[in-house]
Amino acid sequence: MLLSAGDESSHVNALLDRYGILLGEVDAWFGRCLDTYPDLIACRNGCSECCRGLFDITLLDACYLRRGFDALPEQQRIPLLKAASRRLSQLSSINAAFVDPWLLNGIPEEEWDELMPEEDESPCLLLSESGGCMIYHHRPMTCRLNGIPLIDVSGEDLFDEWCTLNFTGEDPRLLTDVRFGFTELFARELHLFQELLYLLTGTIRNEVDLFIPAAIVMDKYNIIEALSPDH
Repeated sequence: MLLSAGDESSHVNALLDRYGILLGEVDAWFGRCLDTYPDLIACRNGCSECCRGLFDITLLDACYLRRGFDALPEQQRIPLLKAASRRLSQLSSINAAFVDPWLLNGIPEEEWDELMPEEDESPCLLLSESGGCMIYHHRPMTCRLNGIPLIDVSGEDLFDEWCTLNFTGEDPRLLTDVRFGFTELFARELHLFQELLYLLTGTIRNEVDLFIPAAIVMDKYNIIEALSPDH
């Protein structure tokens, strides 16, 4: 580890604060799209149509999510920890190589679909009974981007799909108002991710992915050990 425990924690928290600012820029973009096309975009806080199944998030998102999770009352956290552990055990029975600390990168990418099939409609563990996200302000980048195609200001399609509840009868790819500087955004996200990895492990990687249940139960030191160069 490159820093003392106290210094490392301080540096990581400062980095997560910077990531929160970046996520705020995404929220501002989405809000502008919603203000411009209120009749064409159904996405709202409380809509949970896309909060189903599993999807991969970065370790950066996992750390930011855990900041929100750790702030929940204990009576909420304990059952969520148990539910996340059960879900991960189920996944381990599907792929025996998927074990603690539950990182996807140790598994060939062609096997990822086996763990997160498209037909899985299981609600996210962090979805409340009322349909709201329990850690809404700390939700992953993917959750914030979902629903609108990701068209860079240059016109490049980075992701050309969108929620079927949105833009019915309209092709949002033709609407210049929904474009954003995604290429720059993702470059900044990668830089923060690499900073985080270097702080924790002294190594540089471009990708470390896990599921939301793994983020809920993750032990930072197990992850550091798994990612260490000698592991």
